[in-house]
This record gives sequence, structure tokens and C-alpha cells, in this order.
Amino acid sequence: MPGPRGKAKAKKPKPKAHSLANLNATSEDSEFNELIDDVDGAEGWNKIVNVLCEFLQLPDLSKRSGLKKIHANFNEIYHNIDDVYVANVKNEKITGAIIGIYTKMCADAILRDKLFQKGLVSKITPLINIPSTRYLALRALTTVTHHGGIDVRKEIALESPTLFKVMRENPDDLRAAEMAITTMAHAIGAAINQEDVPEHKYIKATNTKVLIPVVIDFMRRPGASIQLLHHGLELITHPVLHCWSECKAYAPLQNLLVACLRSADLTVRVCALGGLIRLEGLSAEEDQKLFDPHKLMAAVDRRFPMHLTEIMMDYGLMRCDTYLTLQSSGDNQKAMMQCAQDKDLYSLGLKLAELVTRNEFSIAEGGFQTQDPRTGKIEIDRDLGLPFIMWTDALPHCARAIRAKGRPGEEDLADMITAKFFIIRSRIPDAVEVAKRGLQRNPKFAYFYYVITLGRDFHEGLRSAKKGLKCPKITPFVRFGLLHRAVEIAGHLGLCRIQESRPGDRKHDEGVAFLMSAVEDAKTYAMAAPPDARHMKHVLYWYICLTLAIKGPETPADLQELEVALKKLRHADEFSMLFGNPPPKTQMRMAQQNIVRRYPTAVMEWKDLVARFDEETTSECAISLEKAEDDLAAWLDEIHLEQGEEDDPHPQRCSHPRISPNTVALYRCSWCGNPSAALRKCSGCDKARYCDGGCQKSHWSEHKATCRA
Repeated sequence: MPGPRGKAKAKKPKPKAHSLANLNATSEDSEFNELIDDVDGAEGWNKIVNVLCEFLQLPDLSKRSGLKKIHANFNEIYHNIDDVYVANVKNEKITGAIIGIYTKMCADAILRDKLFQKGLVSKITPLINIPSTRYLALRALTTVTHHGGIDVRKEIALESPTLFKVMRENPDDLRAAEMAITTMAHAIGAAINQEDVPEHKYIKATNTKVLIPVVIDFMRRPGASIQLLHHGLELITHPVLHCWSECKAYAPLQNLLVACLRSADLTVRVCALGGLIRLEGLSAEEDQKLFDPHKLMAAVDRRFPMHLTEIMMDYGLMRCDTYLTLQSSGDNQKAMMQCAQDKDLYSLGLKLAELVTRNEFSIAEGGFQTQDPRTGKIEIDRDLGLPFIMWTDALPHCARAIRAKGRPGEEDLADMITAKFFIIRSRIPDAVEVAKRGLQRNPKFAYFYYVITLGRDFHEGLRSAKKGLKCPKITPFVRFGLLHRAVEIAGHLGLCRIQESRPGDRKHDEGVAFLMSAVEDAKTYAMAAPPDARHMKHVLYWYICLTLAIKGPETPADLQELEVALKKLRHADEFSMLFGNPPPKTQMRMAQQNIVRRYPTAVMEWKDLVARFDEETTSECAISLEKAEDDLAAWLDEIHLEQGEEDDPHPQRCSHPRISPNTVALYRCSWCGNPSAALRKCSGCDKARYCDGGCQKSHWSEHKATCRA
């Protein structure tokens, strides 16, 4: 495996730096006094920084060659700078200028990490409380967090109380508030905006009860900049998952997020919707997974209300889930009884294979029952001479019987039955592996694609859903199952992609394509699936939420445009109640209900603030369905740009232009994306670049296909 290496170059003589060995705060050395005089005579931080750079004879930090020299002599250069810092720790101009130098160095990810390990944050934070250095220190934190790694951002998140204090003590200083909010948006996001429970110290530092009211108050100020508004919105959505109780207790937060769904800016709308969905994440119930045929039979015996009966008749009674479930349950029972008589596992397997693709609950749990002659109790009969007792345990035995016959085309049926068994046992990874093996043999078998959509890999799941829908032979159950999964997966991916990118980025375009795909598939499902389908509610939750996010201000404030979907959702709820299964309070259900309930009031309450978002927003092009389809097709075909090139776009969870006091053009690591002037090229292709051997090794499994070596 070729490794990164550097080209040998002739060493250049190092510039002679000033001797700092005897430098201290009380020194009367003429060289030190000259520095102080020069600093005092300079006007503005840029000139002060330049004075200090000349004093230390630092290379040009705005050029890649200059940063390479810092890399080559980092320890010596840092020691010299730190000596000046320690000797003049009470001199606000010198310490501020040194922070300015460090901030320029932080444009390089490797230098940033080295400075972080040297205690950079602890040097910046004290300057926030000094009026003359406050803006410089806040700008430094803003830059470091915007381009910093996870560890850097997490440490800065612990300084949030200091930033709260500055904002509360200076309520009219919108400039300081903007930089403080920007810093916290990136830092707190890295610390707590994750699925796993964050460490308590980050939750404590976030102090949600204080954070959200303070940030929203600054967002309401007439002079708040567009950067403050965008970062404020981003910041108030970070605690919604792990601090959901505090967030739900503050109604203005929820109303503001709902109102932002009418912004003209898609990024704003998606950020708000993402926050509203995450808000319900930890308080939600799981969706229905089990099926009780007795409840369904009882509902049929009670007879359906006339309006629901008419809905089912209009759709086609024999095509409705209620009829198919009852029919399949009966057919499953008959097949088991026949097997109890003839012991023919092969024939049972063929019947079960047909049932698997007919209905989600066609293979129901059960057993052969007998009555104890002494007690009269109904018990499971264990002496029928079959290799299974409970009916679902028959599946792997039937699969083996089918394979044993060795008939052409039936291997697919055996794998399908095996995958269904794993699904029933909640062994989804095993089911996915079986499905993948099946697709290697028969890439046109739709059920295998459906199984893969149940896995944890969303990218693989969406590709499988789209491929499965194109299969020539597909039953209604499998088709609607694929559509349901396509809606859910594309909805999640679309929201994440757009929140993690900027308009114009390839990932942003992919995010739009995902959302459009989810809405179109949801529309198809709602129109074509049985009205009593179990997943009808879930698909409609997504359809309602994503329609609001995509259409934005085009949606009437009274939501009349969604009345058809809302009516269909009410009917789906009625069917669920009729079958003895009250709709569970799932994450999407609670998010959708919260949005619809608050929408008219929230729009009126926050329309002025939302309008200010839109004042600064460049005219947004209408979302094109045709372009979205092209972008989705490109993603499905796995078209990727080459990595390791100069200025390769690196996803930033931020909507504003790049923030950096240093405009030096840097390459990015082909694996982790970090910018640096000291990346080493792959010796095989001379194109891919890496921070170190660890990044190169991690990337090798992907890179080896294109590496010339």
C-alpha cells in the first residue's frame, strides 16, 4: 500500500529571530521597550498583529508557504510567541495580537489542533471580559469553532457561561452577541446535538433555561444581523433533543420554529423542521410492531362505521389491509393444519413464501392446540412429529426443505422465508445479509430490496427502495412497503443533508432531491395504498411536514391546502382505533400535530422576525422537480467528485459564508477533509493528500480502486 511521503528539498537558512530568553514583564531591555512602543503606536488590530509578526520574524501567514514554515519549526516558533505572551500577560494589546496570530494559524487544521493542545482556549477566554480585546477574542473563538474539530468545539462549549455573561451584561452590543451566538452555535452543536446522551458537563454548560430566552431576545432586536439570526436559529435547535423538557416548557421557542416554516429560505425552513422533529425524539413512543388478530376479528364483528365502510368499498374491499390480513391469517392456519397431517415441509414452505409477499402480518405466531382430557385446558400440542412447535419456527425448516429440493428459481423463495424469520425475531442485520446474498443471485427480486430498507444504513436503504420499485414482479404489499421506507429514509437524509451544507453545494442539491423524492413517494402512497394500511399515518405525517418545508410561504396560513391529507389522516386514525390500536405517540406524529396546532397562531406572532430572515435572503429559485430527479439519479448512480484537490468543499453546518481572518488557499485531507498546508501526497498516485498515515490508512479501502499503484 503506497504511503504518504514528502519530497526532499534543499533546506533554506532560517531567519534569525529576536532573542527572548531574558524577556519578562519588568525587563528594561531596549528590544522589548521598542516592541511596546511600536505596539502602542499602531492603530487597529491588524497593524498591531503585523508589528508583532515582524518582531518575531514570522513567515507570511496568508500564504501556504508561510504556514509550511510554521509546521517545519512549530515548537521553536510557538516557544518564542509564548515567551512574549507570558512576559506581557497584562499588556492587552500584545496578548490580543498574539491571539490574532494564533487565529490566523488556525486556518490550518493541523496547526489548530497543536495550538489547542497547547491551551489556546484558556488564552482566548480571559480576553472576552476585557472591553478593549473583547471583539478580537470573540472573533478568534468564532473562527476556531467554525473551522475547528469536534474536540476543539467541545472544549469551547464549556466556556458558554462566559459568553452568556457577556451577552447579558451588554444587552445593546449586537456585535458581541452575534459573535457569541455564532461561537455557541458551532460549539454547543458539537457537544450535545447527537443521538447519544452527552456528558453532563456539556448539558450544564449549555444551561438551556438561560440560553434559549437570551438568544431569542437578541434575535428579536431590530438591528440583529442575518448572521445572528441564522446562528441563533441553529443554536436554539441544538438542545431540543437532550433538553426537550426545558424546550417544551418554553412556548416561544416552539412557536418561532413553526413560524420559520414560512420563511422564503429553504435552509431556515429545514433547520426549523429538524428542530421540531428532534424535540419529540426522547419523549415519543415506538410505532406498532405486533399484530393481534383477535382485535381485528372483534372489530369486524362490531361492524365498521358507515363512512369507513364506504371508503373501503370505494377502494375495493378485497384490496384493503383488513381483508388481506384476515384472509392471510386464515390461509396460514390452513397451511399449518395441512402440514400437521402430511408432514410436508416443502409444500408448507411454498405456501408461506406466497403469504410473505401478500401482507405484513400474514405469518402470525400460533401453535397446534389440544385439550387436556383431565383438566380441560387448551395446551400446545408438542407431539405431532414436526421439527417445530410454534408456527413461526417452521420458517427455517421450510427454507431448508425448499433448498433440499434444488429446483430452479426456488432458492429465492428459501432465502425470502429465512429473511422473514429473522425479521419476526427482530434480527434485522441477519435478514439484510440474507437479502444481499439473494440479490447477488437474482437482482430483480423485489422483496430482498424491501428487507435491506429495514437496515440501519440509510444510504443503502434508499438505493434499495428505488431499485426495488423498478422490479418487474412486485406485489402490492412489497410495493407499498418500499414506498413507505423510501419516504422515511429520504425524509431523514434530506433534512440532514440540507442542515449540513450550504446552498450551491452538491450535498445541498442532494438534500433537496431527497425531500422532493420523499414528498412524491408519499403522495403516491397516500393515493394508491389501502386506506386502512398500517403505515398510512406515518407516511402522511411525513407528507404534511415536508410539504410545509418545501412550499414555505406558498402554504396558506390556514393550511387549507393540506386539508385533504389531514382528512385522510383522521380516517387513518379512526381505522387504527377501530382495530383496537390507538395511534402511538410516535416522533413524527407528535411533531406533525405540534406544527399543525401552532401554525396559524405562530405565523402571526413571529411574522416580523421571519420577514427579517427573508430580507437578507437572496431570491431563492423555485425548487425544480426535474432538477431534483436528476440530482437523485446522480446520487443513486454514485457520482462523486475527486478528493484531495484544492479547495474541495467541506461540509459546514452553517449557512453563512466562510468565516476566517486568513484567506490562504489550502488543500484538504482526502479522508477527513481537514485543510492544511502540510498534507502529504500519496506516493502511488501523487494526487490524494492526507494529514498523516492514519488518515491514509483509513481511506485506502476506497482510494485503492483509483490509485495508480
